[in-house]
Amino acid sequence: MIRPTHSLAVAVFAAAILRAGTFVDAASGPAPRATPMAVATLISGSAFEYTVKQGDDFSSLGSRYGEGPNLMARENGMKNNARLKVGTQLRINNRHIVPMQIAEGIIINVPQRMLYYFKGGKLASAYPVAAGKANPKWHTPMGAFEVAELREHPTWHVPPSIQAEMEEKGDEVLEEVPPGPDNPLGDYWIGLSIHGIGVHATNAPLSIYSNRTHGCIRLHPEDANTLFHAVDIGLPGEIVYQPLMLARLGDGRIFIESNRDIYTRRTGGIDAVKALADANRIGNLIDWKLAADVINDSDGIAREVSLKR
Repeated sequence: MIRPTHSLAVAVFAAAILRAGTFVDAASGPAPRATPMAVATLISGSAFEYTVKQGDDFSSLGSRYGEGPNLMARENGMKNNARLKVGTQLRINNRHIVPMQIAEGIIINVPQRMLYYFKGGKLASAYPVAAGKANPKWHTPMGAFEVAELREHPTWHVPPSIQAEMEEKGDEVLEEVPPGPDNPLGDYWIGLSIHGIGVHATNAPLSIYSNRTHGCIRLHPEDANTLFHAVDIGLPGEIVYQPLMLARLGDGRIFIESNRDIYTRRTGGIDAVKALADANRIGNLIDWKLAADVINDSDGIAREVSLKR
């Protein structure tokens, strides 16, 4: 968990915690259960053609757009360590099921490694993120929150737990890191009312679209800039845990997205999807062989499973 320097917003931060109640600390509380599924109705992203630019590789493109680099390489008939030639056309597919919709605020789905920002009842933007590691000590906690602090060019006050990790690794033990290129918070910190947790920029953009943090949510620097200037203190949100999702769009198409159950909370697998589909009277509209393949692959992309007639 990462905490920025104190400011005038600390009073607001404390008040937000009191309003929101007691939250689970990422390092010490019980692990979250998987959030119950509901049939979603919205997908972010698209399948599109991308022209390779100087300096691109599958890792940088995967972290920027929200598609696993190994998957991206495979779907383009290449190896993941291939050198990409400037001007090459790549197929990128970053379609993700939006797990829930709200009128205003932020939804973060940890196993999906995605953040959704809603404004005026509509999805305004969707961003790939880095979330807490598989190690239970560093899980990102689940629950409702409010934006409690907005801090530009924050100082990182290193928590004792991370100082201990530095010592164990034989690294220099730091108590704080000032603003600048060595600061892992980057230039923007959005503090949440979940104690010690924030959404922030990063000096390690290749870590985005992974589970590598100590509990916080990292954004690509450009996305952090955009979100930071869009939100206000008091904006509501929720962190959820939905590795497996089912969606039916307005045009009738049905999608499943299956992500790795990184915190091993159990998804219920295809039986849970069948039960949800039957409860919503769409089970007869799904190609269940294709659905089983999508669930087993767990490639983290929304795949159409509509039954072709």
